[in-house]
Amino acid sequence: MLPDYLSKAVPNPASNRAPWYKNTAPSYAGIFLWIAFYNSIAAGTITRGTLTVCLLALAAAGLLSYGLFYYVPATLGMKTGYPLYVIGSSTFGTRGGYFMPGLLMGVLQVGWLGVGTFFATKFILAALAIEAGPGSLPFIITGVLWGYTMASIGVLGLQYVARVATFLNFIPLVMILVVFVKVSPGVSAHVPSEPNTFIAFTLLLQIVIGFFATAGAAGTDFGSNSRNAGDVKWGGLVGIVAAVLVAGGLPLVSVAGARVLMPNVTSYNYDAVVAGIGGPLATAMFFLFTLASIPPACFSSFIAGNSFSTMLPGVPRVGSTMAGMTVAIILAVTGVAENLVSFFTIVGASFGPICGAMAADYFLSGRKWAGPREGINWAGYGAWAVGFLVGLIPFLPVSKDVQELAQPAVVYSFLTGFVVYWGLAKAGLEPKTLAMPR
Repeated sequence: MLPDYLSKAVPNPASNRAPWYKNTAPSYAGIFLWIAFYNSIAAGTITRGTLTVCLLALAAAGLLSYGLFYYVPATLGMKTGYPLYVIGSSTFGTRGGYFMPGLLMGVLQVGWLGVGTFFATKFILAALAIEAGPGSLPFIITGVLWGYTMASIGVLGLQYVARVATFLNFIPLVMILVVFVKVSPGVSAHVPSEPNTFIAFTLLLQIVIGFFATAGAAGTDFGSNSRNAGDVKWGGLVGIVAAVLVAGGLPLVSVAGARVLMPNVTSYNYDAVVAGIGGPLATAMFFLFTLASIPPACFSSFIAGNSFSTMLPGVPRVGSTMAGMTVAIILAVTGVAENLVSFFTIVGASFGPICGAMAADYFLSGRKWAGPREGINWAGYGAWAVGFLVGLIPFLPVSKDVQELAQPAVVYSFLTGFVVYWGLAKAGLEPKTLAMPR
């Protein structure tokens, strides 16, 4: 007997799918154009590496995100039409799939929605020159309106999320181009103050891939909206590889140039550069930051809705999504979400071994989805447990040298998950597969 989330699963039909430039690419690009990705990307990196090294690291990070974390999940989604939570029943079992990657992904997205709602609310009030912090009436009203609007768009489906992202992505893109032009005269004079090419390169790999890990696993959902392998390939190359170079590279280089040209810029954060420029642009940036937060907010809402509606098929998608957003809004308007970024970054990195185990399962099954496996697949859970421990090393109370040398931990956790799953599967720990209903 299959659980409801599998017996009632219906693959996305070909008639609902669309080209890569209408869904996958703009949705992924919107994630990287969110200020949460690039605001602090220069901190600890341009002080150690030349800009050439940093840009090469961004290119490598984009390719690794595409090849290791996105390609297999997206291909499985494209071939089957099923979302991540159905596909994961092979790697983790019919019962094991309830928690991982099923509800874990949904809960994690609620947390990210809380973080996004907090900062969007903060930016909106700042742009309106309203001094109001978490818990105040203006903050609560703004957070509620923002949160439920994003949830409403996300619940409609990926095509609507992509439509929003397609247009709004141009706003932060123009923003970072304008800032780059203003500070570009100082770029050529940048010199690392603490030269260490290895640390600069690996730290950027960790920043980019750790941020992307959960979105990579969600590539299954994007793949289920892709028509063919070409959509999977080009959606990833443009929406991930190219987007990382642009959305990560321009702000990183701009910080380097600003610190040469502007004595008043003492921080390595991107918003400090904008404040240093001053004038109407600095005020407008708050609105631009808010607008750039719309696509990732809709993306998180869409993925959370997919998770809850698949794992709890008896609950309407609208109801489960709005319930998740209600929790996110509470986290935001109380100020709790302000302190959740580091926590959710760690949890997000736990998707390294999940993606690694899924990739091993994919290749062991002859480059196809094996189907749901009975009960709990201990090969998958064993791979995740060992990989997660490897991914935690940089966050443990160890010396700074050990933390830096352990990067990029998210890549090592992926490789660990892949190898451990392969070994445990060969040892016979994979349960038998079950047939999906026609």
